[in-house]
Amino acid sequence: MLSLTVTDTLMLRTYLEDDAAEHFQLVQENRKHLRPWLRWIDGHTKETHSLDYIRYTHHQQDVQQALILGVFDEGKLIGEVGMHFWEHDLKKAQIGYWIAASHQGKGIVYQCLLRFIRHIFETLSMNKLEIRFVPANKRSGELAERVGCKIEGILRESYFINGRFEDLVVTGILYKDWKQRSSE
Repeated sequence: MLSLTVTDTLMLRTYLEDDAAEHFQLVQENRKHLRPWLRWIDGHTKETHSLDYIRYTHHQQDVQQALILGVFDEGKLIGEVGMHFWEHDLKKAQIGYWIAASHQGKGIVYQCLLRFIRHIFETLSMNKLEIRFVPANKRSGELAERVGCKIEGILRESYFINGRFEDLVVTGILYKDWKQRSSE
């Protein structure tokens, strides 16, 4: 199990199977908030879906295809950060995140991403991380920029959500840029 301390109250950690009920409740409470951005939300309708998801995250971590961590504030699950599409030969991956509406706008995801990115670069020896988002998700775009990502392009109609194709903005940060930024 991986656990990363962010602040005195914030922690990122591997999900436990015992987190399934809390995970499902958080998804239920935030379904409307998350639906515009996350296409898995509509199919996540039972607590067993959360348990299956948690088991899937364990498998993905075991085979080094992804690293998914819950965001916990004072021990309570409030969101998630994840590294997906881990390409070992290129030392590259995509990162994503979401947070409960009640915790939005407090800088929590920013703090968590800084810690998560540092772990990925320094411990997993990655060279590049990408954040992709639909143009309408302005908050995600601002966050990507804030952590040091640069816009690399737009993939036209490359994401299908809520019955329509959406463009994807691709941003990225290289390890050398992260290292330089961290030393400033």
